[in-house]
Amino acid sequence: MTSFKTIRARAEKRKGGPRALEKLMPAKPDLKRLARLGDDRILAEMTRRVFCAGFAWSVIDSKWDGFEDAFLHFQPAKLTFQPEDYWEGLLRDARIVRNGAKIMSVRDNAAFVQEIAKQHGSFGRFLANWPSSDEIGLLDLLNKRGSRLGGNTGQMLLRFVGWDGFVTSKDVVVCLRDAGLDIAEEVKSKGDLAKVQAQFNAWAEETGLSYTYLSRICALSVGENRGE
Repeated sequence: MTSFKTIRARAEKRKGGPRALEKLMPAKPDLKRLARLGDDRILAEMTRRVFCAGFAWSVIDSKWDGFEDAFLHFQPAKLTFQPEDYWEGLLRDARIVRNGAKIMSVRDNAAFVQEIAKQHGSFGRFLANWPSSDEIGLLDLLNKRGSRLGGNTGQMLLRFVGWDGFVTSKDVVVCLRDAGLDIAEEVKSKGDLAKVQAQFNAWAEETGLSYTYLSRICALSVGENRGE
């Protein structure tokens, strides 16, 4: 496998040097902040990622204030006690995108968040204590116990709440394959995910960098050299 030093050097060259690359890095993962994140904000981000899946993000963003109001600001306890007519009413609510399956995922995920919070103090604390070296285990849990949180949706949820992990975007997968990892062009199988996890674990040990940084640098080292 290619050393991450080589991948980083390529990203720096493409983006105009070390300082220019550093400016393109996301915020450093802050596990203390994640542990303090309210369950309502976790559920809100779950909902946002579910509704963004297969849809124009800009549309969801433009309607987000309406989502907050319609879903009672994502208070899990309030949502899990709402009667059926409340959920049926959301199917006619113009403040949100009226997708029945995605609307009902909010109710299911509210119960999921409450269950985890009861066991661990809060969902954010649960995430903060989960090791980045086992992202595939966490993704499997989100897929099995959450609603519509599998695949890329789960990865984007973790990225947006500030958990330290990789994202198997198209460019990241190209980077991994170019580095010598034997995986498919679309990483979907458990076997391929295990290989990706093992490689990021190795690069994390090699560099001391966060998984978020490793993933971002990997993406910036290949593909179309777009303006950021």
